[in-house]
Amino acid sequence: MTIKNVVVAGGSGNLGKAVVKELHKAGYEVTVFTREDSASTFPSEVPVRKVDYGSVESLKPALEAQDAVVSTLATVAVGSQNPLIDAAVEAGVKRFIPSEFGINTRIIEGTAIGQLLQGKIKTVDYLEEKSKANPGFTWTGVSSGLFFDWGLEYGSIGFNKSTKTATIYDSGNEVVQASNLGFIGRAIAAILANEDKTANKYLSIGSPNFSQNEVLEFVERETGGKWEVQRASTADEGRIGLEKLSKGDYSAFRNLLREHIFKDGAGLSAKGDNSANGLLGLQEESLENTIKAWLRG
Repeated sequence: MTIKNVVVAGGSGNLGKAVVKELHKAGYEVTVFTREDSASTFPSEVPVRKVDYGSVESLKPALEAQDAVVSTLATVAVGSQNPLIDAAVEAGVKRFIPSEFGINTRIIEGTAIGQLLQGKIKTVDYLEEKSKANPGFTWTGVSSGLFFDWGLEYGSIGFNKSTKTATIYDSGNEVVQASNLGFIGRAIAAILANEDKTANKYLSIGSPNFSQNEVLEFVERETGGKWEVQRASTADEGRIGLEKLSKGDYSAFRNLLREHIFKDGAGLSAKGDNSANGLLGLQEESLENTIKAWLRG
């Protein structure tokens, strides 16, 4: 394992905590970076450094002797990860994994949702430039789709267990790219373990991929009764999103995202040639077991 020492920037969020846990489990020496005003706490075996993410001078010494940086920063601002990237290059870091972990941003340039994700798009562009200018520096982008287990709990999948209600978009048959948080953490560990195969690549992963109708079938079977289903149109979501966007209302993202992933024929699931799961040797997550765990929780 040539990559051993790994920094997780933004390790206090839902994804960050899962990434720290899985990297630690895989045998990496993990250090967490937090903002200077952060009050987050971590297990005693995980070192924590408070940094200024806007200052290369603050970041560079903290990155000395580190092999890789995984950014899970919750940010969409253009250029916001650039100081961390610049400091990583100057400190001799080998691999940088930017804060992507959602839809594939390499295929949305020129779209409405792409307008809202320019920060992510430009970050990968910047990494490509930096890796060409600095041969010892590499990057890997990761599209993981929706956070499935988190999305069940917080409603982004369209299901509410307390009211036994569901919102199903279009036919409900479209297979959607999604990943459990722990699966993303294991994917990152595998990317770092397969350094050569994953260098300077943008990878799509996902497990469990799902259709809303599959989820509905499982929840009704597990709860022993029918759920109330509201049918919705992704075309309507797209129109609402564009109207909001024209007024500078950035909650448009949620509407545009629903149109992007749930519309019939979207074809965005991470399966077959569109999935790096096999390349990384990842074991598939069980859709049914994930849903059962959510219903029991």
